[in-house]
Amino acid sequence: MRALGPIDQAFLWLERRQQPMHVGGLMLFKVPEDADKNFVQEVAARFKAVTPPVRPFNQRLEGMFWEEDDEFDLEHHFRHIALPEPGRIRELLAYISQEHSALLDRAKPLWECHLIEGIEGNRFALYFKMHHAVVDGVAGMRIAQKSLSTDPNEKALTPLWAVKRDKRPKEETTALSNFADTLTRLRHQASSVPKVAKELYQAIRASYEHDPDYVSVFQAPRSILNQKVSGSRRFAAQSYDLTRIKAIGKKLGVTINDIVMAMCAGALRTYLLELDALPEKPLIAMVPMSLRRDDSDGGNQISMILANLGTHLADPKARLDIIHRSVQNAKDRFSRMSPSEIMAYSALVYSISGANLMTGIAPKLQAFNVIISNVPGPRETMYWNGAELDGFYPVSIVLNGMALNMTLTSYVDKLEFGLIACRKALPSMQRLLTYLEDALDELEVVAGIK
Repeated sequence: MRALGPIDQAFLWLERRQQPMHVGGLMLFKVPEDADKNFVQEVAARFKAVTPPVRPFNQRLEGMFWEEDDEFDLEHHFRHIALPEPGRIRELLAYISQEHSALLDRAKPLWECHLIEGIEGNRFALYFKMHHAVVDGVAGMRIAQKSLSTDPNEKALTPLWAVKRDKRPKEETTALSNFADTLTRLRHQASSVPKVAKELYQAIRASYEHDPDYVSVFQAPRSILNQKVSGSRRFAAQSYDLTRIKAIGKKLGVTINDIVMAMCAGALRTYLLELDALPEKPLIAMVPMSLRRDDSDGGNQISMILANLGTHLADPKARLDIIHRSVQNAKDRFSRMSPSEIMAYSALVYSISGANLMTGIAPKLQAFNVIISNVPGPRETMYWNGAELDGFYPVSIVLNGMALNMTLTSYVDKLEFGLIACRKALPSMQRLLTYLEDALDELEVVAGIK
């Protein structure tokens, strides 16, 4: 048995019928040109033949622990469906929206895999969802990559639930060694107190002195992005040219993430202006930051930073400057701390916000307005049993008071955006895809490329 970590437990506490806490991914593949007409059916048959799964795919909840499921049944987790004609991307995204709205069964291992055929352009897809208490985005991406290959001729690849994770060398454990390990952890926590206290003091001072680059947990404005959510989801996805984004960053001396944040800020500004719902104060984004060293450990190893999106400004260059400075301010703060100190600092700073998300006791208190997450993906073209991976789109989480999540991953020369929102709270949110392209065009003009 393996105990849940505090962040893992929080994801379980947060779950409600209208607030599923699973993350997922949509992988779109091209059927190989030389494949026969039964290629996808053969893929399904191969999937069904792969049992048993490996950890964590074979583990279910038992109180505050994960334990191996002795009655594992692949039929519960694996689905094979075909889209109705004409099998457009519109129908595919509608199916993902519907499936991502449904809760996972806690009596069984918390994951599902959907094999979807009948997609236009002679393509098929894999949609995978897994509870956030089981794995974070970075570890999930690494597992997904291990199920793929850079060799189009490799034909013996396994599905995600059979991909073995990196293992650290096992050490013999005794009651004495466990006690010693506990003491070591306590010493590390105690030694982090002075550094964390110092950074907290500096953060409070920056807030008190109104440092324009410091983003506090109290400055996010109320907006339509921050209302109660229903159980209905709308998923939208699109690819954007990474070389264009890199060129802008090089011209303006900022990072790819800065440009991505500026794209999101521009898109949100346009969307909210269209609804006559743009706050006078700038929107604040929560940006997850991975502290993970490898994928040998389960659970979550993440912290977060807050970024000022500058959405109150019409000038795209001014918005980009604000974003860059606020992100750099947070990076500088975390660079002075170890991973354990960052975790302790974040737990203290965001504790009120976390408690509010779990209880809803203060709905007007917003630490941030939107989640923008960037998960590194494959840098080379990937294949699964000869089928080329054509697109890889993340599908994330929305919460009460947080009706939109903008998550993206990189794949070769593209950035793959996956937007998930409460369908009832944010009408026609798929228009954000067009507005992201418009914001990218604006930034190319600013950089002198267009």
